[in-house]
Amino acid sequence: MSDEEPSVPDEILRSATEQLEEEEPSLADNEEILHALSELTPIYENERSYFVLGNYDREPIRRLNLVVDRLNRRTDAYAFRMVDIRGEWDNSIQKFCLIADIVTHLVGVAEKEPSDFLVEQGLLVGTTEYFSKSHVLKREYEDEEHPFGWMQDGVFDLFEREGRLHYWRTEEDLVDATGELP
Repeated sequence: MSDEEPSVPDEILRSATEQLEEEEPSLADNEEILHALSELTPIYENERSYFVLGNYDREPIRRLNLVVDRLNRRTDAYAFRMVDIRGEWDNSIQKFCLIADIVTHLVGVAEKEPSDFLVEQGLLVGTTEYFSKSHVLKREYEDEEHPFGWMQDGVFDLFEREGRLHYWRTEEDLVDATGELP
C-alpha cells in the first residue's frame, strides 16, 4: 500500500478480527486478509458499495458483469464480485462474511443454472444484518412455474415481502431491475 492510499479503517479491522476470532488464522492468513482488505479501499471511499453475487458460468457471468457495470455507472458507488478480490482463502464463507460486513448492499442475481449462489442465499436470510441490506434480481422463465425449487422459493418469498425482489427475463429487463436498486 502506498503512502497515498488510505489505511484500512479501524472499524473494518475490528470486523475482520471478530469474524476470524474462532479460527485463529496463521500469520500468512492474516497477511492475506489485510492484503484483500487493502484491495477493498473503494468500498469505504464511496457512499454506496455493492457486493454482487451470482453464477460464474459462461453465460450467466455476462449478466452478472452487466449488473456490476450498471451499478458502477452510479455516482459515488462501487460494485464488485467475489472473484474481484484476489487471493485463495481456505474458507470462502469467511471471505464472504468479511466482505458482506463492510458493504452497504448485497445483490444476488438468481438464475436456475448450476453453480448459483445457494450458500450465500442462506447466509443472506439467516443473518438480520445481511438480509436488511440485500436485494435479489430473480430471473423468470416463461415455460417453468417453479424453476428454483421449494427452498429457494422460500428465500425469494422473504425478499418479496420486503419489496427487495426484482424480476427480469431479458438482459434489458435486468438493466431495468438493476436501476430499481438503492
